[in-house]
Amino acid sequence: MNLSKSKYCNGVQCKKMLWLEKYKPEEKGELSNEAVLDNGNDVHEVARKLLGEDINIEFNENLNEMIKDTKKALEKENVIVTEASFNYEHNFCSVDILKKTGNSYEIYEVKSSTHLKDVFINDASYQYYVLTNLGLNVKKCYVVILNSNYIRKGELDLDKLFVKNDITDIAISKLDEVKSNIDAINKYMEQTEEPDDDIDNKCFKPYECPFFKYCTRQLPKQNVFDLRRIFNKEKIKLYKQGLYTYQDLLKEDINEKVKEQIEFELFAKEDKIDKKSIEMFLNTLTYPLYFLDFETFQMPIPQYDDVKPYMQIPFQYSLHYIENNKLHHKEFLAKSGIDPRRSLAESLVNDIPFDVCTLAYNMSFEKNVIKNLSELYPDLKNHLMNIHDNIKDLMIPFKDRKYYTKDMSGSYSIKYVLPALFPNDESLNYQNLELIHNGSEAMNTYAKLEEYSKEEQEHIRERLLKYCELDTFAMVKIYEKLKEVIK
Repeated sequence: MNLSKSKYCNGVQCKKMLWLEKYKPEEKGELSNEAVLDNGNDVHEVARKLLGEDINIEFNENLNEMIKDTKKALEKENVIVTEASFNYEHNFCSVDILKKTGNSYEIYEVKSSTHLKDVFINDASYQYYVLTNLGLNVKKCYVVILNSNYIRKGELDLDKLFVKNDITDIAISKLDEVKSNIDAINKYMEQTEEPDDDIDNKCFKPYECPFFKYCTRQLPKQNVFDLRRIFNKEKIKLYKQGLYTYQDLLKEDINEKVKEQIEFELFAKEDKIDKKSIEMFLNTLTYPLYFLDFETFQMPIPQYDDVKPYMQIPFQYSLHYIENNKLHHKEFLAKSGIDPRRSLAESLVNDIPFDVCTLAYNMSFEKNVIKNLSELYPDLKNHLMNIHDNIKDLMIPFKDRKYYTKDMSGSYSIKYVLPALFPNDESLNYQNLELIHNGSEAMNTYAKLEEYSKEEQEHIRERLLKYCELDTFAMVKIYEKLKEVIK
């Protein structure tokens, strides 16, 4: 078959993934990878200038045209070509950055990650195999990743932003392995009947397979892969032992909280409510009581000073608070296109007084955001750290299973807890919101806000505010439910 570097890597992970992609593409599930693709594009665009001025080979659906354009570009002396394209025996690849010096070449495979992974090495080794078999004198092969410790100060320093990992020796040692993999993939793809390969750890590593739901379609609804608080590796281990159903798993020596999920869903047990523990938790809270939720976005390429790759940048918060038995609401949403942190930090210290109790759901996230702001703005540090030190976690009663129902499905995420506590309250249903339904959508939408017209931006901003407001209103309702159940 015609392979590309991505298809090769998919085939190394699971050959059946390639087979299904070709013969049953309609069974492919949707994975949340839009942001990953956007990040990859952003990183590649910046990395083009890593080695100097480049000749870029424009994408063409006719790959032969890209190969011709590459050949023409490489006729020049000492040149840097991005997306240089080659084909060897139906094995195609576009090299992110190809450096030609005299008659020798260097391959640079660029990734938007901050960690060197085996799949990246496989990707670069495949390219090394293609180019060397075409007779090119490849002296060096690199995998380029982002430096997680780089902090932007002024203009981007590409030499510090990127880390070049020399994998030349590994690529050389993998030449026979790459050929063997290609041969095995081609032979496998000759099958006309669907292969009966079983699921395994490869379904999740290095990436979650989009055909996993299809490959597990014969399993009963309540099966080992529906469990929470258990790693996929352990689920596969149980599956390999023939332990598929909840009935099978009930007899096993497994994590108590996993067993509790099974029992609640299998036997429809009554809600578990530890009133004493819940009351003890509530007694740690004081009025006025604030409910805080941040929304953040990440940038692989830092656009502002004092930012690292993929650092959480807060751009919005919602704040409900109860004072004198009345519920109030405040909110903040930064302007797009500028560093939002200073204006957000100033707004936050204006909205939350000293020494008040603040609730967050999964407080480690909110506390980390506030701590980073306090280190960035020393003049606000005292107040910010006062907020930080007075945060309590509304998640605790649910994480510790002091309050648990079968509808929580083993999770203590607010997206599970909320509908479990308020199954018929449409005002708390995130699916009833327009445009923005979860944190990932909020993050991705805000990050691209500048691409929209002014009218569209205003509409999106309204939707962002509605989403974040529901997050803290949901916390208020959960808090009130906790008070109600201990009466």
